[in-house]
Amino acid sequence: VQLQASGGGLVQAGDSLRLSCAASGRTFSSYAMGWFRQAPGKEREFVASISASGGATLYAASVKGRFTISRDNAKNTAYLQMNSLKPEDTAVYYCAAKTGSYLSTGPGLYDYWGQGTLVTVSS
Repeated sequence: VQLQASGGGLVQAGDSLRLSCAASGRTFSSYAMGWFRQAPGKEREFVASISASGGATLYAASVKGRFTISRDNAKNTAYLQMNSLKPEDTAVYYCAAKTGSYLSTGPGLYDYWGQGTLVTVSS
């Protein structure tokens, strides 16, 4: 599976952005998907995950209630809707695919990664 993340940009605090992760291949619907982020000088951290069917989701406490992960298996695409953005959300955002349907917060459990898209939130 090849993943292509897009949708990042420069926004002001309180604004919204929607990230997309387009996947190649016919088996997208068999992978759980996750979004991670990495701020300068920090380790990569979990943001959100969605099961293969889309029926289950999991969020980091820092984004719960502001971010929404979703997927469209017919379009081989996962999304991360980010609302009420804060300067501390500034990071490179990565999408990842994990074999199997169950959710995981651990980056080491994901098999495929996109190239990342930069989100910058100014105060």
